[in-house]
Amino acid sequence: MIGYYVHHHGSGHLHRARAIAAELGAPVTVLTSLPDPGTGFADTVLLPRDDSGTDPVGTDAGGALHWVPRGDRGLADRMAAIAAWIAAVRPSAMVVDVSVEVALLARLHGVPVATMVLPGERVDDPHRLVHRIADRVIAAWPRELNDPPYLRADDVRFVGGISRFAGRPRVPDPQAPDVLVLAGAGGADFAAETVSDLAVRHGDRRWRHLGPGSWVDDPWPLLCGAGVVVAHCGQGAVADIAAAGARAVLIPAARPFGEQHATAAAIDAAGLAVVADRWPAPEEWPDLLDRAAELEPGRWAGWRTTGAAARAAAAIEELTGRRERRAS
Repeated sequence: MIGYYVHHHGSGHLHRARAIAAELGAPVTVLTSLPDPGTGFADTVLLPRDDSGTDPVGTDAGGALHWVPRGDRGLADRMAAIAAWIAAVRPSAMVVDVSVEVALLARLHGVPVATMVLPGERVDDPHRLVHRIADRVIAAWPRELNDPPYLRADDVRFVGGISRFAGRPRVPDPQAPDVLVLAGAGGADFAAETVSDLAVRHGDRRWRHLGPGSWVDDPWPLLCGAGVVVAHCGQGAVADIAAAGARAVLIPAARPFGEQHATAAAIDAAGLAVVADRWPAPEEWPDLLDRAAELEPGRWAGWRTTGAAARAAAAIEELTGRRERRAS
């Protein structure tokens, strides 16, 4: 059994976990505070939230950790639940996406740890700690386009962008819009009202908003058929756009450690998409969309989405010995 901790912010961590779990040769238990992690795993451990404490002081333990709030019963209960699961199941490895504290807890139980790393300046003490204690560090982007100096170690695996759609045939929706705006569950807040206003102002293009209140079960045909996709620079969104080979305008959202701005810089330097450093003014959109429409979609191959989940799974299986047994 392999344990897989999934952070509750947004949906990208969960989509990534499902894609990797499908490539692993061992059953996977997902441990998460998400209320409904859904299918794709052998078992689920639902964890209490750890953000209900009343004492905001000392949440980072003097800078040694990221989030350990005093007086938060949820924190105590979630750590106890993870420890109890490890003691009962004795997993062969633990994948952590992402939490310094959960990775440290698993390693203190003697469990090999693979931790996902996000882009940005991860040079603070907690990140240095987790990168030291982890047996594998998995970066879900291509090293050729973003090679930060703090990740130069033998235990780092740059696997490329992990998309839930990688390898799926491109079948464009004939009703796809000229401009598809992806708001995401937690990556950015591109309000539906703002998109509606742009559609009125720039009526020569058909616009569509996907986000809270306007989800679709399967956005893949829309991604493949849209003239231009507008999205934030979260890892999941970028990987899905790359898998679809979509022309895109990307707008990095403010995130800790400059996560999305680091991704945006790499994409901009490689010429994979048109990048705007902020939500553009209404009059700026025609030029941005025209520039995006001229992009060559084939350049997205450089984001290396094909086989990325399998490469991540292989890195994890190196910790369990299963990869060697499967190869023998």
